[in-house]
Amino acid sequence: MSCKARCNFCCICCISSTIYAIIFILVLFSIIFWIVISPSNVTFGVTEASLTQFNLTSNNTLYYNFKVNITVINPNNNVIVYYRGIKAIAWYKDNDFAWVNLTPFDQGHKNTSFLQAVFNGQSVIKLKDKQLGQYKEETNVGIYSDLAVDLDLRIRAKLGRFKSSRFNPPIVQCRRLRVPLISNGKSTPTFNVTQCSTGSFFVDRDAS
Repeated sequence: MSCKARCNFCCICCISSTIYAIIFILVLFSIIFWIVISPSNVTFGVTEASLTQFNLTSNNTLYYNFKVNITVINPNNNVIVYYRGIKAIAWYKDNDFAWVNLTPFDQGHKNTSFLQAVFNGQSVIKLKDKQLGQYKEETNVGIYSDLAVDLDLRIRAKLGRFKSSRFNPPIVQCRRLRVPLISNGKSTPTFNVTQCSTGSFFVDRDAS
Protein backbone atom coordinates (compact mmCIF):
# COMPACT_ATOMS: atom_id res chain seq x y z
CA MET A 1 0.00 0.00 0.00
CA SER A 2 1.39 3.38 -0.96
CA CYS A 3 2.05 6.13 1.56
CA LYS A 4 -0.84 8.14 0.11
CA ALA A 5 -3.23 5.20 0.41
CA ARG A 6 -2.13 4.52 3.97
CA CYS A 7 -2.65 8.17 4.82
CA ASN A 8 -6.16 8.21 3.35
CA PHE A 9 -7.00 4.99 5.21
CA CYS A 10 -5.76 6.48 8.50
CA CYS A 11 -7.81 9.62 7.93
CA ILE A 12 -10.95 7.58 7.27
CA CYS A 13 -10.36 5.52 10.41
CA CYS A 14 -9.76 8.66 12.44
CA ILE A 15 -12.95 10.31 11.14
CA SER A 16 -15.00 7.15 11.74
CA SER A 17 -13.63 6.79 15.27
CA THR A 18 -14.43 10.42 15.99
CA ILE A 19 -18.00 10.05 14.69
CA TYR A 20 -18.57 6.89 16.75
CA ALA A 21 -17.14 8.60 19.83
CA ILE A 22 -19.44 11.60 19.37
CA ILE A 23 -22.46 9.33 18.92
CA PHE A 24 -21.51 7.35 22.05
CA ILE A 25 -21.09 10.53 24.09
CA LEU A 26 -24.44 11.90 22.88
CA VAL A 27 -26.24 8.66 23.71
CA LEU A 28 -24.60 8.47 27.11
CA PHE A 29 -25.42 12.13 27.79
CA SER A 30 -29.04 11.55 26.77
CA ILE A 31 -29.36 8.58 29.10
CA ILE A 32 -27.83 10.46 32.02
CA PHE A 33 -29.93 13.55 31.29
CA TRP A 34 -33.13 11.47 31.17
CA ILE A 35 -32.26 9.69 34.43
CA VAL A 36 -31.60 13.01 36.14
CA ILE A 37 -34.69 14.89 34.96
CA SER A 38 -37.17 12.07 34.32
CA PRO A 39 -40.14 12.93 36.52
CA SER A 40 -41.64 10.43 38.89
CA ASN A 41 -45.37 9.79 38.66
CA VAL A 42 -47.70 11.99 40.65
CA THR A 43 -49.50 9.69 43.11
CA PHE A 44 -53.16 9.73 44.12
CA GLY A 45 -54.82 8.06 47.08
CA VAL A 46 -58.34 8.04 48.52
CA THR A 47 -57.90 8.84 52.21
CA GLU A 48 -61.58 9.06 53.15
CA ALA A 49 -64.87 8.08 51.54
CA SER A 50 -68.40 7.97 52.91
CA LEU A 51 -72.04 7.64 51.94
CA THR A 52 -74.99 9.28 53.64
CA GLN A 53 -77.44 7.99 51.02
CA PHE A 54 -77.24 5.11 48.56
CA ASN A 55 -80.72 3.92 47.74
CA LEU A 56 -81.61 2.02 44.56
CA THR A 57 -85.36 1.96 43.86
CA SER A 58 -87.38 -0.62 41.95
CA ASN A 59 -87.36 1.59 38.83
CA ASN A 60 -83.52 1.54 38.75
CA THR A 61 -83.12 5.07 40.10
CA LEU A 62 -80.13 5.47 42.41
CA TYR A 63 -80.30 8.24 45.03
CA TYR A 64 -76.84 9.01 46.35
CA ASN A 65 -74.76 11.29 48.52
CA PHE A 66 -71.14 10.20 48.12
CA LYS A 67 -68.08 12.08 49.37
CA VAL A 68 -64.45 11.28 48.59
CA ASN A 69 -61.23 12.90 49.85
CA ILE A 70 -58.18 12.40 47.63
CA THR A 71 -54.53 13.17 48.40
CA VAL A 72 -52.33 14.19 45.45
CA ILE A 73 -48.54 13.99 45.88
CA ASN A 74 -46.02 15.51 43.45
CA PRO A 75 -42.72 13.91 44.55
CA ASN A 76 -40.55 15.75 42.02
CA ASN A 77 -37.95 18.37 42.86
CA ASN A 78 -38.05 20.01 39.44
CA VAL A 79 -41.62 19.64 38.11
CA ILE A 80 -44.63 21.91 38.58
CA VAL A 81 -48.01 20.52 37.54
CA TYR A 82 -50.81 22.83 36.40
CA TYR A 83 -54.19 21.10 36.67
CA ARG A 84 -56.39 22.90 34.16
CA GLY A 85 -59.28 20.40 34.06
CA ILE A 86 -60.34 17.92 36.73
CA LYS A 87 -63.42 15.79 36.15
CA ALA A 88 -64.29 13.27 38.87
CA ILE A 89 -66.50 10.37 37.81
CA ALA A 90 -68.25 8.04 40.28
CA TRP A 91 -68.91 4.38 39.48
CA TYR A 92 -70.76 1.49 41.09
CA LYS A 93 -70.22 -2.02 39.75
CA ASP A 94 -69.00 -0.76 36.36
CA ASN A 95 -71.87 1.75 36.04
CA ASP A 96 -70.97 5.44 36.03
CA PHE A 97 -73.67 7.32 37.91
CA ALA A 98 -72.33 10.82 38.61
CA TRP A 99 -69.60 13.30 37.76
CA VAL A 100 -68.41 16.68 39.06
CA ASN A 101 -65.83 19.23 37.90
CA LEU A 102 -63.28 20.15 40.56
CA THR A 103 -61.49 23.49 40.91
CA PRO A 104 -58.25 23.78 38.86
CA PHE A 105 -55.05 24.38 40.84
CA ASP A 106 -51.26 24.50 40.54
CA GLN A 107 -49.06 21.99 42.35
CA GLY A 108 -45.46 22.93 43.09
CA HIS A 109 -42.34 20.90 43.73
CA LYS A 110 -42.45 18.22 46.46
CA ASN A 111 -46.03 19.22 47.24
CA THR A 112 -49.04 17.42 48.72
CA SER A 113 -52.48 18.70 47.72
CA PHE A 114 -55.98 17.67 48.76
CA LEU A 115 -59.11 17.25 46.66
CA GLN A 116 -62.69 16.61 47.70
CA ALA A 117 -65.37 15.34 45.35
CA VAL A 118 -69.00 15.39 46.48
CA PHE A 119 -71.56 13.52 44.39
CA ASN A 120 -75.15 14.27 45.33
CA GLY A 121 -78.29 13.56 43.31
CA GLN A 122 -79.98 10.76 41.44
CA SER A 123 -79.26 8.68 38.38
CA VAL A 124 -80.73 5.73 36.52
CA ILE A 125 -78.47 2.66 36.44
CA LYS A 126 -79.20 -0.88 35.34
CA LEU A 127 -77.58 -3.58 37.45
CA LYS A 128 -77.35 -7.17 36.29
CA ASP A 129 -79.11 -9.80 38.39
CA LYS A 130 -75.90 -10.84 40.14
CA GLN A 131 -74.94 -7.22 40.81
CA LEU A 132 -78.40 -6.49 42.18
CA GLY A 133 -78.04 -9.39 44.58
CA GLN A 134 -74.67 -8.03 45.70
CA TYR A 135 -76.19 -4.59 46.19
CA LYS A 136 -78.84 -6.04 48.53
CA GLU A 137 -76.20 -7.94 50.51
CA GLU A 138 -74.06 -4.81 50.82
CA THR A 139 -77.10 -2.80 51.93
CA ASN A 140 -77.73 -5.29 54.74
CA VAL A 141 -74.09 -5.04 55.85
CA GLY A 142 -73.93 -1.25 55.47
CA ILE A 143 -70.75 -1.25 53.37
CA TYR A 144 -70.69 -0.93 49.56
CA SER A 145 -67.61 -2.70 48.30
CA ASP A 146 -67.49 -1.95 44.59
CA LEU A 147 -67.51 1.83 44.30
CA ALA A 148 -64.90 3.67 42.28
CA VAL A 149 -63.82 7.19 41.34
CA ASP A 150 -61.94 8.14 38.18
CA LEU A 151 -60.16 11.43 37.59
CA ASP A 152 -60.09 12.67 34.01
CA LEU A 153 -57.37 15.34 33.99
CA ARG A 154 -56.04 17.97 31.63
CA ILE A 155 -52.68 19.35 32.71
CA ARG A 156 -49.55 21.26 31.82
CA ALA A 157 -46.15 20.45 33.26
CA LYS A 158 -43.18 22.74 33.81
CA LEU A 159 -39.67 21.30 34.01
CA GLY A 160 -37.12 24.01 34.69
CA ARG A 161 -37.85 26.72 32.12
CA PHE A 162 -39.66 24.34 29.78
CA LYS A 163 -43.45 24.36 29.95
CA SER A 164 -45.46 21.79 28.02
CA SER A 165 -48.65 22.40 26.13
CA ARG A 166 -51.87 21.08 27.65
CA PHE A 167 -52.33 17.32 27.47
CA ASN A 168 -54.41 14.52 28.95
CA PRO A 169 -52.51 12.06 31.17
CA PRO A 170 -53.91 8.53 31.67
CA ILE A 171 -57.17 8.33 33.61
CA VAL A 172 -56.50 8.12 37.34
CA GLN A 173 -58.42 5.08 38.59
CA CYS A 174 -59.41 4.72 42.25
CA ARG A 175 -61.11 1.34 42.23
CA ARG A 176 -62.59 -1.21 44.62
CA LEU A 177 -63.49 1.31 47.29
CA ARG A 178 -65.25 -0.22 50.31
CA VAL A 179 -67.38 2.67 51.49
CA PRO A 180 -69.50 2.61 54.67
CA LEU A 181 -73.01 4.03 54.81
CA ILE A 182 -73.37 6.57 57.62
CA SER A 183 -76.61 5.88 59.47
CA ASN A 184 -78.03 7.57 62.54
CA GLY A 185 -77.44 5.58 65.70
CA LYS A 186 -75.03 3.13 64.08
CA SER A 187 -71.27 3.00 64.38
CA THR A 188 -69.48 3.60 61.10
CA PRO A 189 -66.70 1.21 60.00
CA THR A 190 -63.32 2.76 59.27
CA PHE A 191 -62.53 3.42 55.62
CA ASN A 192 -59.24 1.90 54.45
CA VAL A 193 -56.93 4.24 52.53
CA THR A 194 -56.82 3.13 48.89
CA GLN A 195 -54.10 3.96 46.37
CA CYS A 196 -55.11 4.88 42.84
CA SER A 197 -53.64 3.73 39.55
CA THR A 198 -52.09 6.45 37.38
CA GLY A 199 -50.16 4.74 34.60
CA SER A 200 -47.40 6.90 33.07
CA PHE A 201 -48.65 10.21 34.40
CA PHE A 202 -46.60 12.55 32.19
CA VAL A 203 -47.49 10.77 28.94
CA ASP A 204 -50.33 12.11 26.81
CA ARG A 205 -52.88 9.30 26.49
CA ASP A 206 -54.10 10.80 23.20
CA ALA A 207 -50.68 10.83 21.57
CA SER A 208 -50.43 8.60 18.51
